[in-house]
Amino acid sequence: MTRGPSKQFDTEVALTKAMEVFAAHGYEAASLSQLLKHMGIGKKSLYDTFGNKQSLFLKALDHYAQTTVRTVRKRLSADGSPLENLTFLLKDLQQMHSQPDSCGCMLGTNIADFDTSDEEIATVMRTYSKQIEDAFTATLVRAQAEGEITPSAQPRALARMLLCTTQGLALLSRIMDDNTVLEEAIAATIELLDKS
Repeated sequence: MTRGPSKQFDTEVALTKAMEVFAAHGYEAASLSQLLKHMGIGKKSLYDTFGNKQSLFLKALDHYAQTTVRTVRKRLSADGSPLENLTFLLKDLQQMHSQPDSCGCMLGTNIADFDTSDEEIATVMRTYSKQIEDAFTATLVRAQAEGEITPSAQPRALARMLLCTTQGLALLSRIMDDNTVLEEAIAATIELLDKS
């Protein structure tokens, strides 16, 4: 029995391209034709490699989330002050989302867009949101241990505030016509952390 032709595309590149479509349009609005065109593959290749649209979305979301969570953890666990690492990350996110071509965050865009009755997608999104919350919490626990925030501060509650703030930042960046709101929100968040 002869084997079929080998894949003529890089699956990781194709997933990144799918991720861009889902980030820009959301799961529900992203059409199959948009996905195929942007990924540069045919329908048969999509189904053979990734399955249906939902399966492709979950794989793209996993690719995005693993990359994003890994980057966040790396930035937060770098040498030096935990609070400074967190401050630099927040400023970087604000700068990134202030760019004219920002599509926001794939997690946030799709949390706002998907059919909430789809429990499989909801579970995946909760999992990745929790991982980011946990990364913020771990950093704030270290900051507290090093005396950068007060012993009375509640790292988990502050981490949840940061999760909500950063997701709001990503969503609002899609509609803002200037960066003032994003800049002031992050500046106020950093000031609040400094006083915690």
